[in-house]
Amino acid sequence: MGKNLRIKGARAAKDMTQKDLADAVGVARQTINAIEKGDYNPSINLCIAICKVLGKTLDQLFWEDDEHGNK
Repeated sequence: MGKNLRIKGARAAKDMTQKDLADAVGVARQTINAIEKGDYNPSINLCIAICKVLGKTLDQLFWEDDEHGNK
């Protein structure tokens, strides 16, 4: 699992810090940091929560690269 720059980009577009996003989805800021760095693989429920807060789909934030075989 590589870095997730799409979450970082979507978060920045909404002018949210890692802590803002973490608070919105009920996890620690360190969890968001680890997801963005690719050190943590979030549960599907957490993925969905992040998508809802950022106004994106699962494909846009998490799965788009895998579909095309790019990692």
